Amino acid sequence: MRKIETHLEQPEFLPTDRKAMEVLGWDQLDILLVSGDAYVDHPSFGTALLGRWLVHHGFRVGIVAQPVWDSVDAVSAMGRPRLFAGVTAGALDSMLAHYTAFRKKRHDDSYTPGGKAGARPNRATIVYTGLVRRAFSRLPVVIGGVEASMRRATHYDFWTDKIRRSILLDSKANLLIYGMAELALLELARRLDAADTNGAAATEQGINAALIGIPGSVFAGAPEANIPPKAQVCHLPAHEEILANSQDLMAATLLLEKQVHHGATWAVQSVGDRTVILSPPARPLTEPEMGVLYGLPFARTEHPSYRKPVPACDMIRFSITTHRGCGGGCSFCSIALHQGRHIVSRDSASIAAEVREMVRHREWKGSLSDIGGPTANMWGAVCLRKGRACVRPSCLHPDICASFHVDQRKIAGLLRRIFRHPGVRHFRVASGVRHDLALTEPEYVRALTREFTGGQLKLAPEHRSSSVLNLMRKPDFARFEEFVKLFNRSSDASGKKQFILPYLISAFPGCTDDHMRELAAWLKTRHWEPRQVQCFVPVPGTVATAMYFTGQDPKGHPIHVARTDAERLRQHGILLGHKTGRTRKT
Repeated sequence: MRKIETHLEQPEFLPTDRKAMEVLGWDQLDILLVSGDAYVDHPSFGTALLGRWLVHHGFRVGIVAQPVWDSVDAVSAMGRPRLFAGVTAGALDSMLAHYTAFRKKRHDDSYTPGGKAGARPNRATIVYTGLVRRAFSRLPVVIGGVEASMRRATHYDFWTDKIRRSILLDSKANLLIYGMAELALLELARRLDAADTNGAAATEQGINAALIGIPGSVFAGAPEANIPPKAQVCHLPAHEEILANSQDLMAATLLLEKQVHHGATWAVQSVGDRTVILSPPARPLTEPEMGVLYGLPFARTEHPSYRKPVPACDMIRFSITTHRGCGGGCSFCSIALHQGRHIVSRDSASIAAEVREMVRHREWKGSLSDIGGPTANMWGAVCLRKGRACVRPSCLHPDICASFHVDQRKIAGLLRRIFRHPGVRHFRVASGVRHDLALTEPEYVRALTREFTGGQLKLAPEHRSSSVLNLMRKPDFARFEEFVKLFNRSSDASGKKQFILPYLISAFPGCTDDHMRELAAWLKTRHWEPRQVQCFVPVPGTVATAMYFTGQDPKGHPIHVARTDAERLRQHGILLGHKTGRTRKT
């Protein structure tokens, strides 16, 4: 037993071996975090962010990054943690990190030293949980991150073309935390610490009691014993029902989406003789909590044990997160299900304090690489419904909700203050702008064009076909064309030669070869050569993936789906302008 220190000093790096623990005077960890990503001490890397958050609240945390998976040596090197181990595959689903849209093995990995693939296993969450189980019997194991979060219920797995049950059951973890994990993980740590203090942690019953009902968590158990009597409960189609009837996957996906957005609803799903219980989502962090979290003393660099740089660190080393969440609710995106549609913003003082720390960094050269969140122009956005239940799956589609309010002039003002900060010599917004939202404030577009675009701006119209865009929950293409005209006029007025680089998706559910030809022809008439083109990948948990698997839209209407790699490759090639529809190396 150890009394939690209210103000535990933050180390330069969280310990990754026994020697580092000894330097800090720690004889035992409270919590061990195991990650499929390299350890980069930066707030954009979830393991570092959560680790420092827990240290801030008095818990001793160690990190094992990308352990070899044929031995428990790396996982057990710092000894058995007092409370629990947390496991994540990293910033991406490990299957997406390993394979292309055509199921070809990737050779690079931006989250690994040297950028070379192969440092993490397929289905890393399951493999790492097994390692921890072998190393420390009866130690509570909690899984989280994008891989666990998006696979928290029955889901379609593109890489095996099969329906899989909740990853909680496949991994044999004690608990799954979905979404942004700061509050749930802290609550878990405090509960297990209390159990350890009173001796209850010595029993399996005491451990299980501490795991039940944490907001934002998933566990297995009996609903009648673990859900409050008068709680709202959403019953997802059973795993076996989805196996028998593919259409039930769409029903389950839409119900799960509503459960996340409504915020106070439990969900249950039967899997054989077991029941998976999803507690309501954790509340978003408050503005002061966001300030504390992002104000922690991150080193903004890789752990010094690495001999080669981590490419992802170089890309985001001097970037700033201003907010979380995205109101877009795009059907193919995991952000709404993971971060949520509720926008949580930092105040300008917190952001300015981070800029001050950044310019004092030993590697600072004057350039701020990025500032924003999932969407660049949603900082400060609020919902005027103030917590009342909402039935819309998107704040922006099919049109911008009257209750979704954001002052983009304030965003422009924030950017100007940052740009005027002593030591900041170069700063550009290169991507992430939601163009339909930007059009509601032309002055923001003019400021963006005149002051914060450095030659090109990446936008995501994704497609041209109205029917496909509707399935994507993206704005009509006319809005993109309207933005392009305003952008060009503003660039000309500023005497700047600037370009828009569109992000496009091929082979989306509902998209045909004719749709691709229509988009390719539009690009050709404007002499645009597509460069940012992604073939649709059905990642677990999204509505778009349910459309891909079922061959139906959310209302049950049949749609065309390019399912074979040959057809997907053909659509991809058409968009790239190849007459045969086949892609070639460029």
